[in-house]
Parts: sequence; structure tokens; C-alpha cells
Amino acid sequence: MTRTTFLQGIDWAGVLDEKGPRYLQVVRFMERAVADGRLRPGDRLPPQRLLARALGIDFTTVTRAYAEARERHLLHARGALGTFVAAPRFDTTQVVDLGMNLPPPPDGIDLADLLKRGIDQVLTHADAHLLMSYHAGGGSAADRAAGALWLKPMLGKLDEGRIVTCPGAQTALAGLILALTVPDEAILTDALLYPGMITAAAKLGRRLIAVAGDADGMLPDELANAAARENARVLYLNPTLCNPTARTVPATRRLQLADVARLHGLQVIEDDPYWALADDPPLPLARHIPERTYYVATLSKALTPGLRTAYVVSPDAAARGAFLTSLRAVSLMPAPMTTALTTQWIHDGTAAAVLEGVRREARERQRMAAFALSRVDVATQGIHLWLPLPARWTARSLTTAARLDGLAVTPAEAFSLGAPPAEAIRVSLGGVKERVRLKQGLDRLATLLERGETSEASLVV
Repeated sequence: MTRTTFLQGIDWAGVLDEKGPRYLQVVRFMERAVADGRLRPGDRLPPQRLLARALGIDFTTVTRAYAEARERHLLHARGALGTFVAAPRFDTTQVVDLGMNLPPPPDGIDLADLLKRGIDQVLTHADAHLLMSYHAGGGSAADRAAGALWLKPMLGKLDEGRIVTCPGAQTALAGLILALTVPDEAILTDALLYPGMITAAAKLGRRLIAVAGDADGMLPDELANAAARENARVLYLNPTLCNPTARTVPATRRLQLADVARLHGLQVIEDDPYWALADDPPLPLARHIPERTYYVATLSKALTPGLRTAYVVSPDAAARGAFLTSLRAVSLMPAPMTTALTTQWIHDGTAAAVLEGVRREARERQRMAAFALSRVDVATQGIHLWLPLPARWTARSLTTAARLDGLAVTPAEAFSLGAPPAEAIRVSLGGVKERVRLKQGLDRLATLLERGETSEASLVV
């Protein structure tokens, strides 16, 4: 049943009070009437001859106005039934998100079912009132025990008193910056690094200093020179499946960097979110120099961002206490409900099953990317890849062209402290739920890369 809007109820008399072609005045009137609710979806418009007579204009002007309104998706014609106000038009073509770095849906795992069963278990074993209350920072004994279990493959058996449960790695990094440095102090990093660290350092007034590297990562001699030159006390590293380059620093280079850190008294923030996704990764630096390393491991990249759980392993109990003090300036506590769910999943084996599902799916997606993007010489591991661009593209122009083609990718400049060393983009493989849509996105990206000479100016929007 539709409402019939003829001339009554709508003040069509004011339609021709503007300048410009009369047919466009009619169209703009319709747009305003739809916007303010005077015309609503399903309302029937007056017959064109009747409206022309009422407005004192010729029939062809109204006909042209109705045609233009249909082009703008304001109206739709239904033959002999008349012309009606159209329902709002929504673009159902979603952007294929190759820009957000998150784990893919785990292969063979029903996350919705796991969530329901996990929350049921949490509510069975925990006091609901306590779950909705304030908690001491750093996590409960059960939370820290879960952290020790999760971290055992990376770090071996741990003293749970060194572990802090945090509401995500970004919060943890901000707390560590506050705990280990003072305003305007230098923090040594790779030239390309996690954008969240760039943002946190900038907002907290710390200087990030890029240290030169090669295909194996940061160069030890360059690190030693920078440490002496900047009088630096802190080194930030993301050594396994690095964001954005997907490079893993080999074991020998890690030992060399650990020696430099020890010699120059550097405290190391080892941000290692992808270690669990790598095949046979080298031991973390925290295994070589635990007395000066703060090891950060988030579940957001290995399981799901929704858990908002990360673990920080401090060198000792005193360092843990100092870090907790700074962390409270950023966040009082992790969310008890999601932390309890994380703890439940780790203790009952669910987390391990989800991780294996993510690893399977990530391997398949890397295989798809290697096939679609022939410029990628070797399929890497993990949930993203680093894609150097052909000479006809800059990272910025490719990113813009991709956006116009319904793709989201991330240019090198988002990860760079200065001028990016090469024109490249990061392609993330986990943000698209369905493999079919991911393949479509990768194929479209491959087509873009193979286009002929492109004018960057023509892509500015």
C-alpha cells in the first residue's frame, strides 16, 4: 500500500523561486522535500501534465525534471501506476579491504559457536559481579598463568610474576614508552615500522630514530653508532614477520643485535605479534637478553582483535612494577570479560585450535596472493605481504587508484619515519572474510599493477 501524494499536502508553489533552468529547480525542490520528509519513499508524484499546469510551465520541462530525478535515483517509474519517490539507494559493493592487518577467519572453526560456549564457561566458573567490577592492573593469577602458557613456545618456562596482561599491544607500547623514556628522548627503530608506534611516540613527545638495515634487518654496526650518537637507552624491534615488510630477522642477526644492546646498555621493546604465525621462527631476543627485554605479544594478530588482550614480559618484578605504574596512566585495566574469555580459551585449548585455524587460512591466502600477484617472488608467511611497485607507479598514486577501484591498500609512507626507501605497499590478507572476495580483490590489484603508464595527477580526488 503506497501513500498517494498528489498536489495536496505539498507546497509546490514555491518550486520556481530559484535561479537556473526550471527543470533543475523542480529537481532541487524534490531533493529538499525528500531530505526534510515532505516526500517519503513510496509517495506517488503528480502526473506530469497536472504538475506542469499547476506550476505554469510547459510539459516538456516537467518531463525533463522527472527524467533527471530518476537519474539521481530520487524517483522510479512504475508504468501506468505512476511515478513514485524511490527508496534510499545503498551501494552494496563493499570495498575489498587489503589495508587493515588482522588475522583471517580461522579455517574450519566456527568462531560464533566458540564465543557462545566460551562465555558460558566463563559465566559458569566466574562471579558475574566480579566480571563487571574494577580489577587490579596486570591481570589475575589465572590470567598471568594463561599468559605464561601462551608464551611458552616463544620464551620457554616463565616466572608468572614478570607477566602483565594488557588491553592490547597499542596500550602496552604507550605504557612502555612512558616507563622507559622521558620527553624528547630518542628511541631507535627500523626505518619502516608499525604505524601505532609512530603515533604513540609522536603523541608522547619521543623521537624515533631510524637505524639503517639490509635484507636481514637492522645492521649491528649502525645500531651501535646510533646508540652512541643519540645517547639512546631504548631500542624498538619487530623482528618476526615484520610489519610492514614481512621480513623475519634471522637468528644470527638477532644474536648480533642482542650483543650491541648489552654492550650499549639498551633496553629492548620486542614487539612480536606474528611469532605464532611463522613457521620455525628464530628465538626472540628476549631468550638471549631477558634481563633487558620487554617482550610484547598480542593475540589481536594471531587469534582475533576482539579479545583485546596482549601480554608483556618484563625483565624482572621491579621492572614489571614500574611498567604497571605507567600503564595505569593509559588504561586502568583490561576488560574483565574479554580477558576472562582469553584465559578460558588458553587453558581449555580453544586458543590453540583457533591459532591453527588461522595459520591454515593464512597459508592458503598467501598461496592465493603469490598466484595472483606474480610480482611477489616468494610467498611469505603470516597475514600480510610487502609489495614493491613497478616504476610506473608511486605508492600514493597506486593507493589512490586502488581506492577508486574499490580496494584499500596501505602505502609505504604510513610506515616510514622519513622518505620511504622504496615505492611499495603493504597488502593485508585477513580483512576480507570470504576467499572469493579476496581473490577478486587480488585480481583487481594485479590488473592495476599491469596497467600502462599512469598519470598520478589524473588520480587526485
